[in-house]
Amino acid sequence: MTETMALSGNCRTYPPTKEQESAQNSFPDVLELNVGGQVYYTRHATLISIPNSLLGRIFSPKKDPSNDLARDPKGRYFIDRDGFLFRYVLDYLRDKQVVLPDHFPEKGRLKREAEYFQLPELVKILTPDDIKQSPDDYFHSDLEDTSQGSDQRTCPPSSLVPANRKYGFITVGYRGSCTMGRESQTDAKFRRVPRILICGRIALAKEVFGETLNESRDPDRPPERYTSRFYLKFKHLERAFDMLSECGFQMVACNSSVTASFVNQYTDDKIWSSYTEYVFYPHSIRGNCQ
Repeated sequence: MTETMALSGNCRTYPPTKEQESAQNSFPDVLELNVGGQVYYTRHATLISIPNSLLGRIFSPKKDPSNDLARDPKGRYFIDRDGFLFRYVLDYLRDKQVVLPDHFPEKGRLKREAEYFQLPELVKILTPDDIKQSPDDYFHSDLEDTSQGSDQRTCPPSSLVPANRKYGFITVGYRGSCTMGRESQTDAKFRRVPRILICGRIALAKEVFGETLNESRDPDRPPERYTSRFYLKFKHLERAFDMLSECGFQMVACNSSVTASFVNQYTDDKIWSSYTEYVFYPHSIRGNCQ
């Protein structure tokens, strides 16, 4: 009995090793996140690179990962924020800087995300130099049709856009045709696409396409009205898609039709005409509506 008590008295309690502490209290080195429906993979070190931020505290190595962290049905850590904009938050955590696309229209919303995640330096980066600038300075109801090739236009931060102008659909219509002879003929005479048509609210169409928008078929309409008669001064569909993407739009629907008619009654040649419509809507807004 005495010997046993002596051994007990000589026992010392040592602090856990780093390996033991890591096994008990840390997260995996690579984490899978579900942010507003968007899935991200990132290193744990990235999320805690700014310790005083919200993510730095949530994913602190001293925090039990089983507490206070929601999981989606597949077991991923779930964060109920804008999944599209989180990519820029993650870029900032990696590089301590953020590079936005030209004419990025979501800067106001991204600033709000930075405030939520408690990243004050990112908030400063996203704060406009002149926050008092009037939202109406970004919209011009009387654009001159003088430039034939310029993409210069201003997509304002969404925090400065009036509520009735933030959202809306833009439909792009694309028409093409070709003349084809008998089935034995292998060649077809393609005609150039005459126009790319734009349908939607006047102010929104001008916001995206700027001076590349031709309004001559529907002039002098107020910005809050709608039109289906505007068309673009260029004829490359991909260019129109690029401009829509830069302003935060993505395609949500499309449809196409093809018709054929004889050139005249004395020939078997036919004119084949196709018309396709592409419907676009701001992707981050669409995600919140689902």
